[in-house]
Formats: sequence, structure tokens, C-alpha cells
Amino acid sequence: MMARRLTALAVVALAGCAGEPQEPAPTLDEAAVIAASMPIAQGFQAQLKAQLEAAIAAGGPQGGVSVCQEAALAIAQGQSEASGAEVSRIAEKHRNPAGGVPPELADAYAALVAAPLTDGQPSRQIVQTGSGAAAKVHILSAIPMQEQPCSVCHGTSIDPDLKSHIDSLYPGDLATGFTPGELRGALLISWDAAKFMK
Repeated sequence: MMARRLTALAVVALAGCAGEPQEPAPTLDEAAVIAASMPIAQGFQAQLKAQLEAAIAAGGPQGGVSVCQEAALAIAQGQSEASGAEVSRIAEKHRNPAGGVPPELADAYAALVAAPLTDGQPSRQIVQTGSGAAAKVHILSAIPMQEQPCSVCHGTSIDPDLKSHIDSLYPGDLATGFTPGELRGALLISWDAAKFMK
């Protein structure tokens, strides 16, 4: 009799637990991701453009290519250290093979190719990968090809001597033949997803 009463009480207790409200699963705060990432993207582009223009003014397009090779990586590293994010550039038609598009970001990159600009501003895509403690959130900010100074080294009509210089620095270069407005690449900013869960 006692065993039966305990079983009945257990059933009632379980039924009570089942009816308790459950904590909602955490969701990604995309607005916070954008707010944290956009100053990094804008700062990166501004710094790189300023250094490129100065290098081209001092040493012509060949000087610009040489500076770009070193400056872009240094700027990305500096911003990574300052922000806690991982900052890099990626491109389907890349100059450096290390800057290719990771498979898990291919669909997001394709969306940027289709529409590099939104309301006159670089388009962006947000992608979450991994799970648990390894979960990451990535924001891809489009880098549309600009007429100046980008077309000199990435456009459809590149000086042969400049092209030889580019090839000497980047064997197998794919990053030419772009017209203004086309997607040249994307700035990739990756964070620990836990930072933006709510």
C-alpha cells in the first residue's frame, strides 16, 4: 500500500514539473553583432585605403601593391587584437590562396556576389557555425570594387609591367578583371557566438 502511494506521489510530482514554464533557448542578437562589427569593417577599409593612396602617390601602383600585401594583414591583426574578434579578408577570386572562401561561408558569400550593395552601402551576411562552446558567429561585409584606387590593380586593363609585379608577389593571382561595383571580396569578422546570445 505504501509503495503504491509513493508511486502515485511521484507521478503527481512529475506531472507538476512537466507543467512548469521552460527557459527559452538563447537566440543570437544580430543587431549586437552588427553594432560590434561595423566599426571594425569601416576602420579597416579607411586605414587600408589611406595607406594605399599614400603608397601609390609615393611609388606608383607597384608601390601600392607591395604595401597592400603587408598593410592589409597588419591592419587585420591590429583590429583582431583590439576587438577580440578574428578579422581577415576572403575572396572567391583571391590574390592570396590563404584568403579563399571557407566552405561553410560559401552560400553567404554567393549572396554578396549577387548583391554587393544594399541601399548604396556594402551588403553584409551573418552566419553562425559550430555549437556549444565552439559556436562562432561570422559577419561578412562586402568589399565592392571601387574605381580608384582599386581598378588600377584589380580592374580589366592592367599595365603589363604592373601585372608582372603582381604575379611576382602572388603567383597564380586570380584577383583581376573586376569592374566597379562588382564584389571584390569580403571582410570577415568572426566572434565567439556566446558573446551575442540573449
